[in-house]
Amino acid sequence: MSYQEVFEHQLVAISVSESPDMPALGLSDGHLRDAMAEIARHLLALGARLVYGGDLRQHGFSELLFELIARHRRDADEGDNRAGVTNFLAWPVHIMRSAVDLEATAAQLEGSANFICLRLDGTELPMDERRALAHQQPTEEEWSDGLSAMRQTMLAASGARIVLGGGVDKFKGTIPGIAEEALLSFQGKQPLYLMGGFGGCTRDIAETIGLLSPWAGSRAPWPGRTAFEAFSAADLNNGLTPEENAALARTPHVDQAVTLILRGLMRVGPTPNP
Repeated sequence: MSYQEVFEHQLVAISVSESPDMPALGLSDGHLRDAMAEIARHLLALGARLVYGGDLRQHGFSELLFELIARHRRDADEGDNRAGVTNFLAWPVHIMRSAVDLEATAAQLEGSANFICLRLDGTELPMDERRALAHQQPTEEEWSDGLSAMRQTMLAASGARIVLGGGVDKFKGTIPGIAEEALLSFQGKQPLYLMGGFGGCTRDIAETIGLLSPWAGSRAPWPGRTAFEAFSAADLNNGLTPEENAALARTPHVDQAVTLILRGLMRVGPTPNP
């Protein structure tokens, strides 16, 4: 089976956020952004489609991803009309913005991204219904419930997940976002790729499941970390050997990580469209 035959049916979720360990690793936030861009670029070039839970912060990862999608679409085959990314906005994220702003963003991304607002329970909220709602400040409970519901929706909409970076404090919800998304993948037996070379929550998860030994930057347990003790490297279900998964969890070299991720996805094979 060719790369195209496999990847044109792949819907891959990307989970990324800033890592607190970048300075200790001799890296900058720019390295993390470059890593995300390279992973996305390779997947798009092979015909895969991406799933992302965005927050629309200026100069954030969402903006980077949208710029990448736009460039890819300009260079892509004109006969391919599929949107490159499905971007989910959790209730507490989009309800803080005006409907006018949301519609403007959706119009700007039309053809490149499916821009989907979600209700508090994670179901899709059509734009005409969202238009009737005034923007407001969500409560802490709405942040927790809305983000968790969005992550469940992402799980159902994707066939594999790549995680990198991730903070372990100052998060909204019951546990860090990267941790919740990775935990859902474990529980749902979804192929999961832990790119731990940038430290953060992803590296902690790799250590907790026994994939890597603790390092000098190891932290005290954060909320939800013990839940990963129920899993091992075998539960990553991602087509890679234990040695390959350890290499992926350790390397800060994006080219090596991309090679391993693509190898695993090829071995897993095409996943049906949800």
